Amino acid sequence: MTPAPNDLGQKPATRAALFVDFDNVYIGLLRLDAAAAERFATDPGRWTEAMADGAGESGLDGSTRRFLVRKCYLNPSAFSKYRAYWTRAGYRVIDCPSLTQQGKSSTDINLVLDTMDVLAGPGRIEEFFIASADADFTSLIQRIRAADRFTTVVVAGSVAGAYRSMADRVVESDAFVSILNGPSADSAVPAGSSDEEELPASEPLAVPSGSTDRPVVSTSEGRARAAEAVLGFVRKAPGPVAGGQLAKQATTAEPSILADWAGFNSFGAWVAQLGEGIAYSSRPAPGWAWDTTRFSGDDLPISIDERPAIEQQVARVTDVPSLSTAQYRQLFTSLESRIRDETFNRTETSKVVRDDCAAAGVPISRAAINYVIQGLLYSGVSLQGNPTATDLATGWAKNVEALCRGARMEFDDQERAAMRTWVSGGLAN
Repeated sequence: MTPAPNDLGQKPATRAALFVDFDNVYIGLLRLDAAAAERFATDPGRWTEAMADGAGESGLDGSTRRFLVRKCYLNPSAFSKYRAYWTRAGYRVIDCPSLTQQGKSSTDINLVLDTMDVLAGPGRIEEFFIASADADFTSLIQRIRAADRFTTVVVAGSVAGAYRSMADRVVESDAFVSILNGPSADSAVPAGSSDEEELPASEPLAVPSGSTDRPVVSTSEGRARAAEAVLGFVRKAPGPVAGGQLAKQATTAEPSILADWAGFNSFGAWVAQLGEGIAYSSRPAPGWAWDTTRFSGDDLPISIDERPAIEQQVARVTDVPSLSTAQYRQLFTSLESRIRDETFNRTETSKVVRDDCAAAGVPISRAAINYVIQGLLYSGVSLQGNPTATDLATGWAKNVEALCRGARMEFDDQERAAMRTWVSGGLAN
């Protein structure tokens, strides 16, 4: 029975299930686009969300889906390092090791049995997604269609004609690569790059559908006030400034500029044309502006995608702030100084440590500082006495190692040492 539309008249989301043959898709993508293959393996949540939203580039119909079942089947002996990414994205990961001398895994039988269980279950799944180009699943698609359910196949590589014809819809290789390499593929905001009070810096003000109220377009005097506020802030800043912080300065000086950013329709385009010794770059996200008389593009923070692999993996799986080694060192140094001189108060301490780091030319967001403080408290480090920067760094490193163990991330001795050096700023014992 099809659910009735909701009170807003919107079509309800389709109940769907997604089964991913990891080995087949990943290996197929490696032959097409190695970068897309890594995004598939390390950021499954993003492309799964694109499928759920019916993204246009996917070839889907634009309707939304709720993936009530998400399962990934992979060979742990070859791809165990990717497991944590999938569990974090809400997938149940089924390990399918090789069972024969020829290297054949148990993915096929596990995927088929699980799909048939869901098909016969009480949830009445309306659409089944099978991510695999393996034609062995043709009979499975036949059974799903015979039960009057919709079938969508996601492939990476060549596909047998019968397999393609049996499915109701096929998300082709080029469409899937397009999703993986889409505009948001590299848009993750580094966790230490901006403050938690930021305003969106790249979108014009949206007007609700059907509203008769139009945004007020800023006047020339208002635009001048906004520009002056931004230019003054950048010129006084101890380093490059994140776009969100500048957007807040602009909208505080002239709220109406958010309507159309002085006719440029985006914050980045508006800032880029201000000139007067101020440069702007949209990369790394969320965009940065700097005073060209004191800084250059070399002073911009490093995007998470440009960091060493171990840092990328830990930051993405555990949500540990993606700060640089120098930022972590400065954080612990500033925190030691403030705890020694003042009674610890989480709200006030995080604020003054943020200011101290900025004054030292190593800006760190308050959100990142709060995350580290929380980790220190969880790991049993007392912030009421006089802990040294080394004590703080060591406690934080132990907390990060515990997070990695909880996510079942496995490291060799060299990787573990590199991770400790990074998250402790080189201070940990």
